[in-house]
Amino acid sequence: MLEIDILTIHPGLFGPFLETAFVGMARTQGAVALGIHDLRDWAGDRHRSVDDSPYGGGPGMVMTPDPMVPAIEDLAGVKGPERRTRVIHLSPQGRPLDQRKLAALASGPPLLLVCSRFEGLDQRILDLAVDEEISIGDYVLSGGEIPAMVLIEGIVRLLPGVLGNPRSIETESFQGGDLLEGPQYTRPPIYRGLSVPQVLRSGDHAAIDAWRRKNAHARTNERRPELLGRAASASTADPDERDRTGLRKD
Repeated sequence: MLEIDILTIHPGLFGPFLETAFVGMARTQGAVALGIHDLRDWAGDRHRSVDDSPYGGGPGMVMTPDPMVPAIEDLAGVKGPERRTRVIHLSPQGRPLDQRKLAALASGPPLLLVCSRFEGLDQRILDLAVDEEISIGDYVLSGGEIPAMVLIEGIVRLLPGVLGNPRSIETESFQGGDLLEGPQYTRPPIYRGLSVPQVLRSGDHAAIDAWRRKNAHARTNERRPELLGRAASASTADPDERDRTGLRKD
């Protein structure tokens, strides 16, 4: 069972999300244990304060080391080689999230997801208590709760037994390479004059696989050509360098 804890000042945002679709199913099946923790429970003053104005001036507020560092240490342990849980701060300044990272997290140690608000975290929180920062894109949201949900759903659906058909994962975009998934069709065979490609109705599995590979490559070239360049770079990189960049999987 994978253990994921979330530290936030808005625990109510996670209620329906934790009960719905794959996440709710995974919890029921015992594939994942999810805990929600209100940062304000660690605040020591009567106002349950978690932020203050930034040194040097500037707009907005910054989340203070107290109560954040003690909360993280209570939930995940002190930062260092003995820590069993990986502490991740959701931030647009972090490493971009991709499918490889989701797979690594799904098979890794317990996680504590830190959801900041306002103008972000005092740098000392990152230095003293956070292991890694992850971004879900080059844009800014008001807090880390929605990015945390993105991360959780991406991880949970990779856990064994969560999806009814494991082959669904194998054929998705970014699985087994840097290609987008090609076009998909279902019934009816003709809709408003548009037909399902005959090869998909032929029953010839080799021809179908070839058609899907060709169209996945074409769609990637049309929509995300940089992915093809990334795959080419991975194939020509020396093995040690590809290991370091995470582009090669043994």
